[in-house]
Amino acid sequence: MHRISNRSKWLSVLIILFMVGVIFLGVTLTQNSKRWATLKLNNHLYVNGEFVSAGTIYDRQGKVLAETKNGKRMYSSDPTTRKSTLHAVGDSKGFIATGAHTAFKPQLIGYDYINGIYKLKKDGGEHDLTLTIDAALSNEALKALGKNKGTVGIINYKTGEILCMVSTPTFDPENPPYDLNLDETGKYEGIYINRFLSGVFTPGSTFKTVTTASVLENIQDIDDRSFDCRGRYTLHKGSYVNCNAVHGNVDFQRAFSRSCNTAYAGLAVELGNEQLTKTAEELYFNKRIYVNGIPVAKSKFDLSNAYPIDRAWAGIGQYTTLANPCHLCLIMSAIANNGTAVAPTIIKDSRAPKLQNLKMLDANVASTLDMMLRTNVIEFYKDRRLPDLLMAGKTGTAEVANDKPHSLFVGYSKRQDLPLAIVVVLQNEGVSGYASAVPVANQVLQFALSNKIS
Repeated sequence: MHRISNRSKWLSVLIILFMVGVIFLGVTLTQNSKRWATLKLNNHLYVNGEFVSAGTIYDRQGKVLAETKNGKRMYSSDPTTRKSTLHAVGDSKGFIATGAHTAFKPQLIGYDYINGIYKLKKDGGEHDLTLTIDAALSNEALKALGKNKGTVGIINYKTGEILCMVSTPTFDPENPPYDLNLDETGKYEGIYINRFLSGVFTPGSTFKTVTTASVLENIQDIDDRSFDCRGRYTLHKGSYVNCNAVHGNVDFQRAFSRSCNTAYAGLAVELGNEQLTKTAEELYFNKRIYVNGIPVAKSKFDLSNAYPIDRAWAGIGQYTTLANPCHLCLIMSAIANNGTAVAPTIIKDSRAPKLQNLKMLDANVASTLDMMLRTNVIEFYKDRRLPDLLMAGKTGTAEVANDKPHSLFVGYSKRQDLPLAIVVVLQNEGVSGYASAVPVANQVLQFALSNKIS
């Protein structure tokens, strides 16, 4: 009896260990099976390290952006489209981490926990994917960017759909340049980075929109103020911020429209570190934003060790401030949409999980900013430079240490049939955003307007 009792105890222990092992295996399988199934060791999906078997990727108009034919991954038949949508679609080797080939791989291979990739067809997959990207609009953005490094991003601020996120430099994935990975000239610097989602840049005067929001939240008598600009804001002991011109006596709206560094440096000093940081973080600086699970690079605003002169520079978009283009576009979307940015998406599928909208501003503050941005275009940039678009926006010319300035424009159309927010970043372009980024924005948005793309 004693021996039988001992055997029963050991059997119970073994059963318990077996059950623990089964549970551990189940948890491990659940957590890792998707990753295991998509490893490059899987010969059903990869040949010589290249992703070859997957569903078809379409643009919003149903144009093929990538598909599998005869065991090989093929891209659009149009070489311009292959270049303009490269960073949205991704390369077959997975170097572009934010591209659909990498970010949405489980969907493209038809993976599920029950069947794995069993349903994957020989020449493609059951699970095709339609992106919100418009190939024709992307082609026009690539054309407008020319030889510049940078990005053009466009979001429908009513739906959150990303219609365009062209990043340069780029290349033709079916005919990559021979020296792509041997670059010693800097020509291909950051070529695998989607600058719209993963880039960060000094924002320059585009950040004055954030400073303006903080002023509206914290300085009650701002509409009664005037600022005397003599071409420089001087703090003390030789600390100063140069202005872009001598503006003379200006009110708040004119200081914004003329992008007066004198006025905005002083306002930033008056606001203080805490209030300016609070507004910046309400507008999602220092916070993570996602696009269908793809992490967007954080915009950074840090005054933790800032002296007043540092804050003066920060208030005009300099100091250590860095902004992500997608984030800047979402700020414009929020202003255009009563203070709330509709959650950004790149998947055009009603079955996709509903995403959380981004509440950034009080509706009254958003309304005032909307008026100021529109007045800025009317009185300073002039509607004739952006004809028929009813644009609201702000330019930036961002100083960069040891290099030429970035040129930027952020804005949106107030037309009911063109609810589009846009960001243009021309990296180290060297001239003002007014002179270089505004024409790029106009060219792309005129194309959207004439082709009814929204």
